[in-house]
Amino acid sequence: MKVLNLGSSGQIGSYLTEYLRKKGHKVVEFDNVLGDQYDLTEIPNKLLEEEVKKCDFVFFLAFDVGGSRYLKKYQHTFDFINNNTRMMANVFDLLRKYNRRFIFASSQMSNMSYSPYGVMKRVGELYTTTLKGLTVKFWNVYGIERDMEKAHVITDFIRKGFEVGDFEMMTDGTEERQFLYAEDCCEALEIIMENFTDFKPEDPLHITSFRGTTIREVADIIQGCFNLIDWPVRIRSGSAKDSVQMDKRNEADTYITGWWLPKTNVESGIHSVFNEMKKEYGY
Repeated sequence: MKVLNLGSSGQIGSYLTEYLRKKGHKVVEFDNVLGDQYDLTEIPNKLLEEEVKKCDFVFFLAFDVGGSRYLKKYQHTFDFINNNTRMMANVFDLLRKYNRRFIFASSQMSNMSYSPYGVMKRVGELYTTTLKGLTVKFWNVYGIERDMEKAHVITDFIRKGFEVGDFEMMTDGTEERQFLYAEDCCEALEIIMENFTDFKPEDPLHITSFRGTTIREVADIIQGCFNLIDWPVRIRSGSAKDSVQMDKRNEADTYITGWWLPKTNVESGIHSVFNEMKKEYGY
């Protein structure tokens, strides 16, 4: 199958490209880090139209997004809202024009109306439903990241441990998240793609680990990784409460488990990411 991967250099997209190619699919990468012609906010974008026209399936993973630090700083800005609005208008228009099957990557935050990020994702879900595509909701997918300005909590803690010798939690660490290893996420996406007609646009496709872990527990696991290589790091606790999700908790829908279940627990996944990142630091 010829697959167009929008956001192919992102945290999930880079894993998905490698995963699908290993499974025998032809994957076309499309991400603005590849050059100006790959900018999804550019309207019209002739290259984008050519690739949508030629492909069999589209993964719409691209979004102007990052971890909690990035969202806290940028999600209320004009550029954040404008970039994501233009991107969605551009891509969804072409998906409609060529009637392509696709998956839109949303978030478990899409019902959090106080969050511009959540609102933007909700808009994407509405576009997707009208076009009879499928929406998946990601719950804190983690893996190797290259853009550290947008880094999520796990890679951010590991990087700071190597570079600074300690890391500070933004909060008191008591908030709980469901963390999913990127390779498990890729398997779920492939299964949904291959069984596309089994699903309806309104189906609740929540891709998650279905296991809650506090930020403090994540920090302790990472500290243990450093202890294994005799690299002592110190965890500094913040005092603030979560200001991104404002301590709102959603419950993950288990509907997808009729087709897929995650395989990697958070301890094993963090150790895998840590072992890859330590190579970059020459250890």
